[in-house]
Amino acid sequence: MATTAAPYGLRPINLIGGQVFAGSTRLLPIASGYAANIFFGDIVAIATNGTIVKVTTVGTNADPFPAGTVGVFLGCTYTDPNMKYKLQTQYWPTGTVASDAQAYVCDDPDALFQIQANGAVAQALLASNFGVVQTAGSTTTGDSKIALDASTSATTSTIGLRLVDFVNGPFSTVGDAYTDCIVKFNFGIHTYYNGTGVA
Repeated sequence: MATTAAPYGLRPINLIGGQVFAGSTRLLPIASGYAANIFFGDIVAIATNGTIVKVTTVGTNADPFPAGTVGVFLGCTYTDPNMKYKLQTQYWPTGTVASDAQAYVCDDPDALFQIQANGAVAQALLASNFGVVQTAGSTTTGDSKIALDASTSATTSTIGLRLVDFVNGPFSTVGDAYTDCIVKFNFGIHTYYNGTGVA
């Protein structure tokens, strides 16, 4: 039972239609010195300079995801400015100076993600749209702590995520106090399905 609040961001699990997520990602650049932590499972966007930035908005009508929203951050690679060798890390440490920094991004607009809600989500809310709660990730584990915002369920098309299923198993049941959900980016939110360009 998901009775403890332990958010973990968005975890890719498979694709619409039942295809298994095989770990496919796209390498997209991070600007040297980019001044924000980006954690494994955070939502990211392509900025107008063509580099990846962390999405800090909550994905509701009042605070929508930006037009360049492209997917979920799954780690990064860069040359450590002090040790001078290439690293593959779980998260991007704020302010790192590295001209070769690149993010591994799950950018498939049909990808499904598992995410924990910050409250109970009932079966009746299946196919509703939700925003997220932005909580700082862990610099110890490198993992995101974004959660689905259970209080934002709505039919409005411009809200960030669509609930497509629930996680049902020994440790998670529909309607648990902190329900584990399966979501995808809403049509028109993901930049590959949005007719508005970034630049």
